[in-house]
Amino acid sequence: MSQKVRVRFAPSPTGPLHIGGVRTALFNYLFAKKHGGDFVLRIEDTDQNRFVEGAEEYIIKSLDWCGMPFDEGPGKNEKFGPYRQSERKHLYRQYADDLIASGNAYYAFDTAEQLDAERKAHEAEGKTFIYNWHNREKGHLINSLVLTPEETQAKIEAGDDYVIRFKSPQDENLILKDIIRGTIKIDTNILDDKVLFKSDGMPTYHLANIVDDHLMEITHVIRGEEWLPSLALHKLLYDAFGWDAPEFAHLPLILKPTGKGKLSKRDGDKLGFPVFPLEYTAPDGTVSRGYKEDGYFPEAVVNFLAFLGWNPGTEQEIFSLEQLVSDFELEKVHKAGARFDPDKTKWFNHHYMQQQLDLHLAEQFKTMQPELAEMDVNYIALAVGLIKERATFVSDFWNLSHFFFTTPTSFDEKASKKALKEGTEDVLNKVIELVNNTEDFTVENLQTNIKGWITDNEIGFGKVMMPLRLALVGALQGPDVFDIMYMIGKAETVKRIENLIKSIS
Repeated sequence: MSQKVRVRFAPSPTGPLHIGGVRTALFNYLFAKKHGGDFVLRIEDTDQNRFVEGAEEYIIKSLDWCGMPFDEGPGKNEKFGPYRQSERKHLYRQYADDLIASGNAYYAFDTAEQLDAERKAHEAEGKTFIYNWHNREKGHLINSLVLTPEETQAKIEAGDDYVIRFKSPQDENLILKDIIRGTIKIDTNILDDKVLFKSDGMPTYHLANIVDDHLMEITHVIRGEEWLPSLALHKLLYDAFGWDAPEFAHLPLILKPTGKGKLSKRDGDKLGFPVFPLEYTAPDGTVSRGYKEDGYFPEAVVNFLAFLGWNPGTEQEIFSLEQLVSDFELEKVHKAGARFDPDKTKWFNHHYMQQQLDLHLAEQFKTMQPELAEMDVNYIALAVGLIKERATFVSDFWNLSHFFFTTPTSFDEKASKKALKEGTEDVLNKVIELVNNTEDFTVENLQTNIKGWITDNEIGFGKVMMPLRLALVGALQGPDVFDIMYMIGKAETVKRIENLIKSIS
């Protein structure tokens, strides 16, 4: 690639950024970084009716949280600015006029009522109405192709509403290239003459998008599959302007966990997983869950999103952002939709949990659990190190570790039936004696003394270890018993065993 690679992520600020959008941003980011290029953020806010206050900030925070900040965009390296389409309105009219001058576009004065009447007339004959070559010059429709230049000018000067339509070619076979989908052939006779400029003086997405990509020197357009039907028009627009088109790549849809249909917020609500990177509060006060607030690590989110449509061609599943940049290729993105698997996202999070520093996790855990407010964070970190392999989220920690911080006040009924037998009191009293006699209170010494006594007296391990665990934890769960004893200390260990003895008697 001789030209510097420049890609853009161009979301609309109409609400929170769906993870489908984050995946599009990620694939753009990976491609740009792999080729030493620029990752541009452009805000496509021409639809002011759907504009949502705070959505742009949400998009930027989401990209930052995922570890993929943009190189160029609103307020940052603005060499091709402005980067909000609403601030570029003045640019587009000139390009629409250029297309009219070159014969590639025309004024259309048809009212909504007239177009509706045409639609109904076609339906009555069992046909579908398409505004294009087969009817644009028949006289039913009012446009500058059937009016004289003087009539057209008179209508414009009289203030008649009009749109500017693209004049799609007739009887041509269009050959389109897509990096992911290969060669696509389109018969131009099936294309409609899309509106490029609306009667309110605003460009449509199609015109603004092409002009901006050209002016911002975008070399590769990597976007969702839903834009594939627009590819023919966009290529024709580049040709009409006499510009070199960028290369295109259309990413597969992200499908529901069932594999049928596009993933939506409703699927997340129903099955209990977020579909947005960060928590989002809508203007009406409705709160949508976010991956961050649900306890996911950004590394896990990036890793699972990369696998929604891309495959490295090896067995490897764990990729850091740096490894993804190095291994990512658009040619390895699938055409078929990618099924979203909520369990797999948890699997990734569990993996990244094990990579985190215990102290870092302990700091998070401490802020979440009021009982830990006065606890030494280094002690919490030791406990975290013993239980994190059984956790998927930091929010799982309390259930797995509460006995390190609070004395059990009751004993699980089922566990008690299993652990407490005839003679258990005598066994536990002997354990107290052994604990008290362990001078240097380490895991190794406790293990040697207690296991040695069990072996020497030929007692079944379960007869001692099960009631001991019940005394320390209140249930038959938790990490190694000797680790727990060492952590809570000699006095607390003895106190807990005495509590169980009292409950037996």
